[in-house]
Amino acid sequence: MNKWRIKKGDTVQVIAGQDKGVKGEVLRVLRDERRVVVKGVHVCKKHQKPSMNNPGGIIEKEQSIHASNVMLIDPSNEKPTRVGMKMVDGKKVRFSKRTGSVIN
Repeated sequence: MNKWRIKKGDTVQVIAGQDKGVKGEVLRVLRDERRVVVKGVHVCKKHQKPSMNNPGGIIEKEQSIHASNVMLIDPSNEKPTRVGMKMVDGKKVRFSKRTGSVIN
């Protein structure tokens, strides 16, 4: 079983690839493929066929990137950090290895 330290809703920074240095929110986590979809990162143009609900045309859509190419942003000091796991009051929680603070 893979260990996942990044969850939907987390703020991350891209550390490798064409969008290096960009910060964004995780929209989706694709666990089977070890990939994440980050808002505003790896945006591609897609040709959409018109339908009843959608007028169609060319839309911009975020594509997934590999989970190893992102780092979690520490909420306490807004810098990228590695994430560790520890037990607090009988619950497993994530913590920042940079500052030691617990991440919700």
